[in-house]
Amino acid sequence: MKIWTSEHIFNHPWETVTKAAMQKYPNPMNPGVVGVDVLNRHVDTQGRLYSNRLLSTEWGLPSLAKTISCTNIVSVDEKLTYRPHPQDPEKTILTQEALISVKGISLSSYLEGLMAKTISANAGKGREAMEWVIRRLNTEIEELAATAQATIRIPMAAAVAEK
Repeated sequence: MKIWTSEHIFNHPWETVTKAAMQKYPNPMNPGVVGVDVLNRHVDTQGRLYSNRLLSTEWGLPSLAKTISCTNIVSVDEKLTYRPHPQDPEKTILTQEALISVKGISLSSYLEGLMAKTISANAGKGREAMEWVIRRLNTEIEELAATAQATIRIPMAAAVAEK
């Protein structure tokens, strides 16, 4: 088993980052994620949100790996923790952990190391995806606000014109 960890600071408040995390897929940075199923989601007694999701992916494994049926013996259990930055409420800390396990073949340790490198590279794409989702959410909010203001102005202008 191989353990991989990473920490990243988003320059956005926790509320924004967690909203984006729930809407992260699909995104253009991670086209290999073809499906997301929520297995369990709950808030504990301390107000922490837990969400267990199963991501279906297409990794494009090398042909050798496909021929020895690696798709059935590879397991990646990833945990992402988002928490407000203790000194700056406008920032959020992301901690990522992955347990990588390859069973049943002699090169398991080597393959686990390769997968850890792939996960590390994909983590960067995942952070890019989060920023993309946050930009998309901010744009939607701005468009809604503009539409709401335009809707308010039209009846007011009509009321003034009727006088």
